[in-house]
Amino acid sequence: QVQLVESGGGLARAGESLSLSCAASGTIINISGMGWYRQTPGKERELVARIDDSGRIDYADSVKGRFTIYGDTTKRRISLQMNDLKPEDTAVYYCRMDGSWRGDGSGWGQGTQVTVSS
Repeated sequence: QVQLVESGGGLARAGESLSLSCAASGTIINISGMGWYRQTPGKERELVARIDDSGRIDYADSVKGRFTIYGDTTKRRISLQMNDLKPEDTAVYYCRMDGSWRGDGSGWGQGTQVTVSS
């Protein structure tokens, strides 16, 4: 079974920093990309940052200049450094893996809460 295990997140005040980490395990055949998405109640899950197997990185406009994604799909690990946090960054953050693998696994982590107070 493929799993994505997230760590980090928590509480922060506006202007502070937090970091998230994600590690993939299981029988993974290939990874085309890994990234972070976030979701707030009543809204669709949205891309925050993603790195693909060529090293290309994409960010949501709302986090450019504040968030940095690190990692390497070959190492099956990514992290997200979140600086200058804003209350609107409050959400559940999910790690996502795109690719192919054996066995069960949705390609999503369990989610970790990030709460930013003003």
